[in-house]
Amino acid sequence: MPIKAILTDIEGTTSSVSFVFDVLFPYAARHLPDFVLHHADEPLLIEQLDAVRAQSGEADADLIRLIEILLGWIAEDRKATPLKALQGMIWAEGYQAGQLKGHVYPDAVEALKRWKAEGYALYVYSSGSIQAQQLIFGCSEEGDLTPLFSGYFDTTSGPKREVGSYRRIAESIGLPADEILFLSDIVEELDAAQQAGLQTIGLAREGGELRGHDTVASFAVIDLQRF
Repeated sequence: MPIKAILTDIEGTTSSVSFVFDVLFPYAARHLPDFVLHHADEPLLIEQLDAVRAQSGEADADLIRLIEILLGWIAEDRKATPLKALQGMIWAEGYQAGQLKGHVYPDAVEALKRWKAEGYALYVYSSGSIQAQQLIFGCSEEGDLTPLFSGYFDTTSGPKREVGSYRRIAESIGLPADEILFLSDIVEELDAAQQAGLQTIGLAREGGELRGHDTVASFAVIDLQRF
């Protein structure tokens, strides 16, 4: 079946891994303690902090302990939904203040714009929160790229290495799975998408091969007509 929609990962795919690990994560870690203490009475933050208590198994954790848990999760790159939501809130302040600019590879920008113009529906699936996804594209070095996308998916749709997550996303998009192309730099994510029936292409920007999947080093060489 011909491809009608493209679902892309961010980190290592459209955007540099180093931007996430060397810029975004340290920024969140530096600002998290003050952010939690200053916004602790706000409903959105209360909801996320209660989720941290539940996921950590520390129902009675106070704010100082919650901050310790969250900083530990950042250090180990825990894919915890409440952490991702909090990071998104902190990054929003940084983007709005002009302290952060989202990195998107030029080849990804060019290809996404071309595919949008050609009529493909574009979607994002990342372990970062939907808010964080919209920020990295909305406040990118290349300007506001959010008009390119028809929707965003995060870990509320399920973990990125589980088949069921991709089935839920395909159902949400409203297309047969085999009409959706998934792009990622992680073989386990590609495997899960493939098992759910999606088409796949792996991004290996430093070269090499993602076993079991067509692999490219740049968006520029992706040929959608071959599907």
